[in-house]
Amino acid sequence: MRWALPLSSTCSSWRPCLACLPLCSPEYIALLRGTQALGTRELQALSKEYDAVYLHPSTFHCARLAVGAALQLVDAVLTGAVRNGLALVRPPGHHSQRATANGFCLFNNVAVAAKHAQQKHGLRRILIVDWDVHHGQGIQYIFEDDPSVLYFSWHRYEHGHFWPCLRESDADAVGRGRGLGFTVNLPWNQVGMGNADYVAAFLHVLLPLAFEFDPELVLVSAGFDSAIGDPEGQMLATPECFAHLTHLLQVLAGGRVCAVLEGGYHLESLSQSVCMMVRALLGDPALPLSGPMEPHGSALESLQCVRAAQAPHWVSLQQQGAAPVLSPGTPCPEGRPSPLPLGEPQFKAVVTQAAAALSSLLDQLRLHPTPPVRVAVALIAPDTGLALPPGVLCEEGSLPQEETQAWARSHEALAQDGALTALGKVLYLLDRILDGQVSSGMAATPVPAAAATLDVAVQYGLSHGAQRLLCVAVGQLDRPPGLTDDGRNLWLNIGGEEAAAPSMFHVSVPLPVTTGGFLSCALALVLPLAYSFQPDLVLVALGPAHGLRDPQAALLAALLRGPAGGRVFALVDEESTPQLATVLARVLNGEAPPSLGPFSMAAPEDTQALMYLRGRLEPRWKMLQVAGEAAGPGSG
Repeated sequence: MRWALPLSSTCSSWRPCLACLPLCSPEYIALLRGTQALGTRELQALSKEYDAVYLHPSTFHCARLAVGAALQLVDAVLTGAVRNGLALVRPPGHHSQRATANGFCLFNNVAVAAKHAQQKHGLRRILIVDWDVHHGQGIQYIFEDDPSVLYFSWHRYEHGHFWPCLRESDADAVGRGRGLGFTVNLPWNQVGMGNADYVAAFLHVLLPLAFEFDPELVLVSAGFDSAIGDPEGQMLATPECFAHLTHLLQVLAGGRVCAVLEGGYHLESLSQSVCMMVRALLGDPALPLSGPMEPHGSALESLQCVRAAQAPHWVSLQQQGAAPVLSPGTPCPEGRPSPLPLGEPQFKAVVTQAAAALSSLLDQLRLHPTPPVRVAVALIAPDTGLALPPGVLCEEGSLPQEETQAWARSHEALAQDGALTALGKVLYLLDRILDGQVSSGMAATPVPAAAATLDVAVQYGLSHGAQRLLCVAVGQLDRPPGLTDDGRNLWLNIGGEEAAAPSMFHVSVPLPVTTGGFLSCALALVLPLAYSFQPDLVLVALGPAHGLRDPQAALLAALLRGPAGGRVFALVDEESTPQLATVLARVLNGEAPPSLGPFSMAAPEDTQALMYLRGRLEPRWKMLQVAGEAAGPGSG
């Protein structure tokens, strides 16, 4: 594929090599090797012995190159030659099995890559994420009894009526033997799933399990027939959604993500979705998601079913109050009518929607180009202990003194010279973010002036172009009394004395005391609120006694890059360690956050606080939902 600048100038590329095929039987390999000498009629006859397979004399050679490209990518990532990457290959692989071609697939590229990572590099935990619209049954069969591989697949299922029409594609197929719980199937029982449904699946199913699993490598079966306009999938997720999904995966495994192309049959949707994914792999912020962020009822029912099926195997779901496991064969409750009924008129409507979405995406790229500076840092004084990554700008500018004094007038804590100087730097950098010159930033403030500086920053942002401002205040930082519930600001305090929501736009939660509690807070509360609110600016303020460890602060900042299209401004106090400032600058620049360490279960009081707030806030912020409205007995 020929990349449009600047992607072509920022990607490394390799020519693929032919691969050995350790997962396939020798007889199967010999059979396919022999196809190189067969004529058309013989190839057609052999193709008919398989389901949806079409052989050509060059198919065997191309399939070996596809596997080879996946292995080269894994080697490059695991040896540190590159941070991450995408193998643009054909034919795809996720349907093929050890001795059977299936669904356009001859060799299982991603499964072979996983085995290669285990055998050559000694990996013990690998996550495979399959977002193709078809179930990758080949990967499931290969690893269903293997607890070293966690396989997650969402797929169009329609209660078993969509290809490959397998009973084992349903939510209650969770693996076998030692692999129980390491197969995660999320079946879409209706078409028309969109951005909110896909992001909800990651927040409420995949990511809680993935953090508990703690993978050393993430492999993606990247099929884009799940994108808008594709005639196979008939889904509505726009290309920029795949940048968000990629970004969410990059907080795992130290950012070691290897994606391998699978399906995709709408060429423009496919190409734009691939480009959005590559931009995310390069560390560029994702474009904000379009459309209302409210999952469909059918999607929520599917989430409910898979969480129920997986809860016996994962502490992270048990502590969130997932429903008891459903009996085998019990269908999930039916929900609302399909958001996109089948039929020729409706399909034409999908094509029209796809054209409009892709045109809108291109307009966004033209009207809102990537800022020339990805990250800028404003310091009160030079810090010799700060190790900034290449490309991060040390911002020296400041708002004019008279203007700074005018903004500081109502705060006694800002009267000191040091506080006033710091405020001028904060507002100058904030102005550069708002006018599109800088994507994200970080600034330091004196401890006594932390709350006052944040108050002014919020007011300044709202009066200088921010339409919806999300403020995540960690530590001893009270909501400014002048803020109103006008729908333009959402205040979330992490570190309050108790769980409280005085309004839908003012939320307080105690700081969780364990890794599991912090992850639940981030994935089940903070991010759903952020994606529901759809801010165009996020302020993350780490106040006095904020209590976060450096990896926790880094993960929070990294995750919040998604909802606001990368426009995140982090405020830290000047007494913070250089290590904290360095790691925040790195994640805002697109690097992966450091590991949180071993997973530990949430404390009961943290779980209760989370459940209370979700129940209180769900009516307004729909991304908090994890179950359908038509839930039956035993659901949760």
